[in-house]
Amino acid sequence: MVAPTRISTDIEAFETFINLPENTDKRFELLMGEAPETPSNIFSSFLAPRTSMFIASFLIQNRLEGYLTGEGGGYVVEGEVFAPDVAYTTQPVTRKGFAPHPPLLAVEVLPDPHNNKEQSDPRRKLSVYLRAGVVVWVVDYEAEQVEVHVPDQDVLILGVNDTLKGGDVLPNFALLVRDIFPIGVEESAKD
Repeated sequence: MVAPTRISTDIEAFETFINLPENTDKRFELLMGEAPETPSNIFSSFLAPRTSMFIASFLIQNRLEGYLTGEGGGYVVEGEVFAPDVAYTTQPVTRKGFAPHPPLLAVEVLPDPHNNKEQSDPRRKLSVYLRAGVVVWVVDYEAEQVEVHVPDQDVLILGVNDTLKGGDVLPNFALLVRDIFPIGVEESAKD
């Protein structure tokens, strides 16, 4: 694992760092004065858009306004810059720079524990997200479960036979956890 780059906690310094020519094809987050690279992985690249698709379908079917972004978008959350695998907000997204507001919901897919190139565990961001009032779903494809983190509540662990609900953020949203983990992914995830 490559050590994260230490930089100033200033967002402007972070923006300067990520815009360096050698960093233009890389993704970074700003977390506690570090700029860990957040490379994509095949399961994150598969599970995140799949989860986003279910949320988008719910929004469209219920004629609800909202914006979904992927890991390419960045949000300022309590002075940090996070790029969740999926984010939902009702605030318009910005065309340039980072969204100045945290999302209402962040979906973080855990990195593959067998791949030593992964840079950071998304759980490091949980306390910051929760202080900012963000609901976080942590998708663990290895364990085939979703951790639901809601501010001021105990964590809820949902297995493949459980239903993931949208709570106050997405009222009436319900998704069988097994639908996040389609047939065939489970076996290849364990290889």
